[in-house]
Amino acid sequence: MPQLRLALNQTDSRVGDLARNADTIVRGTRDSAERGAHLVVFPEMALTGYPVEDLALRSSFVEASRAALRALAARLAEEGLGELPVLVGYLDRCETAQPKYGMPAGAPQNAAAVLHRGEVVLTFAKHHLPNYGVFDEYRYFVPGDTMPVLRVRGVDVALAICEDLWQDGGRVPAARSAGAGLLVSVNASPYERLKDDTRLELVRKRAQEAGCTLAYLAMTGGQDELVFDGDSIVVAPDGEVVARAPQFAEHLMVLDLELPSASADASTGVVDDGLRIERVVLSEEPVPAYEPEPAAECAERLEDDEEVYAALVTGLRAYVRKNGFRSVLIGLSGGIDSALVAAIACDAVGAENVYGISMPSKYSSEHSKDDAAELARRTGLNFRTVSIAPMFDAYMGSLGLTGLAEENLQSRLRGTLLMAVSNQEGHIVLAPGNKSELAVGYSTLYGDSVGAYGPIKDVYKTSVFRLARWRNRAAAERGETPPIPENSISKPPSAELRPGQVDTDSLPDYPVLDAILELYVDRDKGADVIVAAGYDRELVTRTLRMVDRAEYKRSQYPPGTKISAKGFGKDRRLPITNGWRETA
Repeated sequence: MPQLRLALNQTDSRVGDLARNADTIVRGTRDSAERGAHLVVFPEMALTGYPVEDLALRSSFVEASRAALRALAARLAEEGLGELPVLVGYLDRCETAQPKYGMPAGAPQNAAAVLHRGEVVLTFAKHHLPNYGVFDEYRYFVPGDTMPVLRVRGVDVALAICEDLWQDGGRVPAARSAGAGLLVSVNASPYERLKDDTRLELVRKRAQEAGCTLAYLAMTGGQDELVFDGDSIVVAPDGEVVARAPQFAEHLMVLDLELPSASADASTGVVDDGLRIERVVLSEEPVPAYEPEPAAECAERLEDDEEVYAALVTGLRAYVRKNGFRSVLIGLSGGIDSALVAAIACDAVGAENVYGISMPSKYSSEHSKDDAAELARRTGLNFRTVSIAPMFDAYMGSLGLTGLAEENLQSRLRGTLLMAVSNQEGHIVLAPGNKSELAVGYSTLYGDSVGAYGPIKDVYKTSVFRLARWRNRAAAERGETPPIPENSISKPPSAELRPGQVDTDSLPDYPVLDAILELYVDRDKGADVIVAAGYDRELVTRTLRMVDRAEYKRSQYPPGTKISAKGFGKDRRLPITNGWRETA
């Protein structure tokens, strides 16, 4: 059977940065050529970044993407790489000669192209468009209606884009009908906890359905709230894993495949799902037999907590670097949330670029002040202490606040102090709130909710504890000092806004609370279903009411890394003004 050396470039793109992304593609193509590749592949929308969101609705950006694609093809040829076919994702527009309903000419398309000898020799658009969770592709794009097949080195390679694999039908069975020896899918599939297992089973299933080897190339890096974990996979027709790339890392995976020869009487015309086969022949002759590279790599998988932690680090690092920031600022309370955020920040941008401020009030315990200082000592971050007591006394002398207003004033003074230092010194503030607190509104607007980014916004409190313990254990196993003081993990959580306060004064125990929230927030289960799962009705009623009342707070919270199937923000969109209640 013909041999084909495939180069899968697992890269990180920045939305809108066409020049930088093109440089990444050229560099990756050059590296692939040096490794002797016969076909080079880059992820979905690698040229434009993903997701482009409403940039897709700007004709100027669409045309810039198309022009950048043509320039990229010419540049590859000018730099001596033109003979190497390169598959790259970009933003295109529909050029249907006879526009039809739902597919007007000029409408944007999530597309990919093959570049060869200085030209764009094949283009196609994603056929299945996702319209769930964070995806709004029906808002932006019209679907493609072709089954693209590239004949290279005597092998027919069918091409697909991301959702074309995640939905039944379409290009997967069409690849079988077209007689493809290899199906290549380019992807920008956002990370979710435990999604890697689901993805593997999907790719195995689709390879068997397509009846050929399947190469699933994924993007890595971060974009706003989304994280892309890489984890590119190649599987044989029987579903056996041939190669697997590392998670959360840019990586060039090169592997040698033995594939069926292209048939002289290969199918043409319209096949499954109304897709029209569009076959472009680049080279009929197989590569002369050669000694393949050593066995393809299968990168070691991260354990579950390590994977989530890596996603949080990746998301924060991408947000800071891609937005041109240099340093971050955190209010250090001595508690578990700010401690975990600080550890993530140090791993993401380096301790020398992390600034922490302890802002004690008259209610702050000595152990909390000590724990904040100990965290700074362990991590090496920049640390100072600024008491809010004088500011608090000045406000109280003018306003005479009591109860909750007095408690929240302390939080708001801390928020104002952080933003003032941010303005003065140029750091961005990180909000320390977790998903449990955001869900029930256990936060203060313009207080602990201030900031540019919330690294643990999508992490339930029980997971915060688990991740903190994992990070300390990982440090100990490497012979390093665990970054988070044990006291921050073991002591009862408290906002310390009044004497003797603990979180459980206002909230159920976190294991119970998080279990209820997971059913209500993540899985959209109603009150009766949650009660039937074994939870006290009065507790369920109180919890759901807190969640519903806090919608206006969540709408003002900063963006943060998404790690669950339903994070607050683009995944879960409820009206703030809302008369519907799950509970009477």
